[in-house]
Amino acid sequence: MDDQMKRVKTAYESAHPGSTVKLVPIEAAENDYYTKLSLMNRSPGTAPDVMYEDTFLVNTDIAAGFLAPIDEYLAKWPDWSRFTEASKTAAKALDGKTYGVPMGTDTRALWYNKDLFAQAGISVPWEPKTWDDVLATARTVKAKLPGVTPLNVYSGKSAGEDATMQGLEMLLYGTQDTFYDDASKKWVTSSQGMLDSLGFIKTIYGEGLAPAPQDALDPNFGNHVGTELLPGGKLAIDLDGSWISGNWLPSGAKPWPQWSTVLGQAAMPTQRGQAPGKTSMSGGWVLSVGAKAKDKQAAFDFVSLALNKENSLAYDIAASQIAERANVAADPAYLAANPTLKFFTDLVQVTHFRPAYADYPHVSDATSSTRCPR
Repeated sequence: MDDQMKRVKTAYESAHPGSTVKLVPIEAAENDYYTKLSLMNRSPGTAPDVMYEDTFLVNTDIAAGFLAPIDEYLAKWPDWSRFTEASKTAAKALDGKTYGVPMGTDTRALWYNKDLFAQAGISVPWEPKTWDDVLATARTVKAKLPGVTPLNVYSGKSAGEDATMQGLEMLLYGTQDTFYDDASKKWVTSSQGMLDSLGFIKTIYGEGLAPAPQDALDPNFGNHVGTELLPGGKLAIDLDGSWISGNWLPSGAKPWPQWSTVLGQAAMPTQRGQAPGKTSMSGGWVLSVGAKAKDKQAAFDFVSLALNKENSLAYDIAASQIAERANVAADPAYLAANPTLKFFTDLVQVTHFRPAYADYPHVSDATSSTRCPR
């Protein structure tokens, strides 16, 4: 993201003589990024004109008065027609207005180390059909490979929304239940699916199949997974996002030329293998215009430049994102960029989106707090 924004800054200043773009990178764990952004938005003097916004916070930040609707600018931007209809809902709020332009989306699945599986006598390709299949494989790894963590499922308050979305919801949406009941407009807190999902977490930590609690509770644990544990052959199975391979590209945080041959991918199965047999969760980030921006047209001009075809293509390749512009998704350079692209894109057919209502962040925080591994 930092490299991308530096390129866009140069291009914007070249196209708008006399204008200066000041980048304000926030180098922090994900939860701390949200906190810092919220604090910046409280004062007109520090509120950003353009901000990198997680879609699950859009409604919350609208309610807080941080974001400006951009429909009038989108109506005059020809490129908006290039975005998929589904992607256009990513930053559409409950008031029907749009508050951001999507940069890409994602899905989630099980990454597994084929070399470790071979050492443990587990055949590949690995295609678990139920939660019990996943647990059985993790138990085999534990028995055969001391010193290797069998399975990572993000858990605990320090993991923030990773614990909710990549942990709990990846399990919950493989049951018969959901996190939010649209009919009653209430959060579901004690369904059988919720209890079974929490039971899965309890099992993997109770049996020593998961990371050590002190590691799982490190706010930077997700970074360690992508840059140390998986490349270092210390983790056999990781329930994680499609984007994680961005760490291993030549431009990534931990270049790893062998990753595509060492690691395999398997869809997360539903609890008992019930239809459709697999599940996933999707989210994504957008670029939004700040409500306190003095020149909102100039701010949107920056957004539209950052997410034109050329820049969207560069970002989606570098960040291992599922493209949300149709003309990027069909571009030969994009299609050839990552060998896992088709696998993760196909999961869109069975994916779910978190119920990103204004109180979702509070519910997510409370949920991860109650799920601290012990």
